[in-house]
Order: sequence, then C-alpha cells, then structure tokens
Amino acid sequence: MKARQVPVEEAIGMIIPHDLTEVRPQVFKGPVFKKGHVITEKDIEHLKKMGKDHIYALELEPDELHEDEAAQQLASLVAGEGVKASEEINEGKVQFKAAYAGLFKVQTQGLLALNTLGEIILATKHNNFFVHQGEVLAAGRAIPLVVKRGLLEEIQKIIDLYGPLIRVKRPAIKKAALVITGNEVYYGRIKDAFAPALLPKLKHFALDVLAVRFCPDDKHVIKKTLEQVLGLGAELVLVTGGMSVDPDDVTRFAVADLPAHIVTYGSPVLPGAMFLLAYYQDIPIIGVPACGMYYRTTVLDLVLPRIICGEKLTKTDIAALGHGGLCYNCKDCRFPLCPFGRG
Repeated sequence: MKARQVPVEEAIGMIIPHDLTEVRPQVFKGPVFKKGHVITEKDIEHLKKMGKDHIYALELEPDELHEDEAAQQLASLVAGEGVKASEEINEGKVQFKAAYAGLFKVQTQGLLALNTLGEIILATKHNNFFVHQGEVLAAGRAIPLVVKRGLLEEIQKIIDLYGPLIRVKRPAIKKAALVITGNEVYYGRIKDAFAPALLPKLKHFALDVLAVRFCPDDKHVIKKTLEQVLGLGAELVLVTGGMSVDPDDVTRFAVADLPAHIVTYGSPVLPGAMFLLAYYQDIPIIGVPACGMYYRTTVLDLVLPRIICGEKLTKTDIAALGHGGLCYNCKDCRFPLCPFGRG
C-alpha cells in the first residue's frame, strides 16, 4: 500500500487514507469524506472548496483490495440460502439479514476458522434459533483499510471445506396436532391448561393445527388417538401429560406401541427434564412435560423450531442442550433474548 501527494484533479479512483474534516462556522464541523472513500470526479469541486488542492491518496498494489471490495467478496462467500447481504457497503462493513422466516444455521467451525485468519471478521447471532424475515443475522467487516487478496482466497478454502457459514432453513412442517392426556382433564375434574399454553406457540410458527384431542390415562386409547391424528395428515404431533414415572403415566408407552422409535426420554434441560422425542416413520412426536403448562419457556422452545424446519434430532442433539439448558427463571421472561439454550 502506497500513499503519495497528488493534485485533486489527478486523484480520481484513489483512496482517502484518513477522514477529511470540513468546517463551516456556526453551521457544521465534521468529516465529509471518510477514511477509505474512493475519490470520484464529482468530489473534486467539494475538495477544492475545503482547501484541498492536494491530498494524500492510497494506491493499491495488484495483490491488494480496498476494504469495501473485501467486504463485498466476504458477503458473496459466506452467505448461503435465505441470507441477503446489504447492498450498501462502506467502511469495510457488510450486514446480513434473513430473506424469509426460518431456522438460522451457523457453521461454527468454519466461523472460527474465518475469524482466526485475522483482518476480516464475521459476527453472528446464535445458531439454531428461529428468525423472521428482515431480521439482522450477522455482520462482517475488514479491519484494515487494505486487505491482501490472499486472505479472501483463504476464506474460499474455508467455504470449500465447510460450506456457507450462515444460512436460513425454511419451515418444512405445516400441519400439527395436539393430544392432551390425563384423567383429571378428560373427566372434567380440572380445566385444561396445556392447550392455552401450546396453541399460541404452534400458531407462532404458522402451523395449521388439525386437531386437539383429549384422552384418559389409558395406553390403548392414547395409541388409537395418535393413530387418528396421524391419519388426518399431521406432520407433527405434540402429546402432553403422562410423562413422569407414576403408574398412571402411560403416554410414552402408547407412543412406543404405535410403533414409534423413541429417540430420548428425558433431556438435560430445566424446565423440561421429562421430555420425550420419538419418530413414527419420519413424523416427529414430542412428549411435552408438565412444565409446559406453567413455564413460559421450556425445552420445547429449544427443539420445536429445529423440528419444524426439518431437522431430525438425535439423542446427541438433545444431550448437547445441557450446556445453557438451565433457565434463569427471570421475573420478566424475554426469551429468546436471554442465555437459555445458547450453550
């Protein structure tokens, strides 16, 4: 990178290496041309009015990139499906937003490799959280004013190895059903609290709830009801109640008898330890523990977005939720703007 003094008329296409301040008494004082600005023909007259007949301007070597061009190339490399980079790039900064609602995915190993290179950085929101159209997902920038082209080549190698570092997965599930178990609700001894708690969550993800069914603590009745809602075309079934170890808690046995493959019974998340995840063929069945009635945020809020967006979770995926899986029980819950589930 070279800097030399040149007449402003000859500086078109060159780069200003520092902010140029203009002073208009009692009107304005501040930088008019910022560091990194590429001088254009229309800037010449303004520069002269500022008393700048000569300026110091940068000249790039063949193997160098201006910070804005580096940020533009960064955007084209790291953004995957469902991610839009800002059209306006200045001071080497680029912002990324969600093109549509879905599950935000970050390739964390690739992100670490990129940020280890130095001189170009990428900061993201957390992996595996639901985002909405237009939401800011990440931001990147070049640190120095001039970046070596070889650095972008190293980033290309990272992308070749890991794929796009940030992307948004579209929802894959559209139809759901809710099966609520328990003698106390079925026989009208108490008022159901599960449906009022869970239906807004399902509707938040634009799910079409095909049915809400109630069952006694009878394994055969629960199994038959599950078969019925699956027959309606449910692509996801939430079944509540009967998840603990009491003799009357038979819901998980009914799920197993479908037959469904039980991925996990229990999760390292509080609230949400008595959680069940199973698959009937490829259809997920979620066993919601009792805490789903009275806690605003539980393990369900961590797994539901991923399942809705087509991820088939494993026992290891659930086990990994233990780091960050202890709810802070804040007086005023602000999830997802909190540490819960962000291990």
